[in-house]
Amino acid sequence: MQKIRVLMVCLGNICRSPMAHGVFETRVRDRGLDSCIEVDSAGTAGYHIGARPDPRAREEARRRGYDLDHLRARQLEAEDFEHFDYILTMDEANYRNALEIRPGGARARLHRFLEFAQEHPEREVPDPYYGGADGFVHVMDLVEAASDGLLDHVCREHALERVS
Repeated sequence: MQKIRVLMVCLGNICRSPMAHGVFETRVRDRGLDSCIEVDSAGTAGYHIGARPDPRAREEARRRGYDLDHLRARQLEAEDFEHFDYILTMDEANYRNALEIRPGGARARLHRFLEFAQEHPEREVPDPYYGGADGFVHVMDLVEAASDGLLDHVCREHALERVS
């Protein structure tokens, strides 16, 4: 079976998308699906290429049991729309940015990440970069909820069950 590939996208790839990457990757592993689902993250802008996630993102992730230390920022590329099955943007601006990058006939399904967090009224994951630590707490709450909903969706769409 070919792996299902999921890409999380925000602006700089140092706050929201690596948090989503780490949480979703952990959820996938916890359900025994890491042989079936691959996770990555990227930013629509190239501000932080090669950088580790923001220290506040790493701290909030670590506090909740997620490891982001292995992640490095990269920029979204047109080729990602052929490599990945799902591309999830954190907000409307990055959804529009991704649409501009997406080549015609691309196979990836482009979604707003919070479409999968039905119990939250927000439709965008706010950028916590210019705020304090509490913004990262709120982002993590949203990311955890959307990750659960996304994983349920992917499992239904691809008839996946726990494999370990």
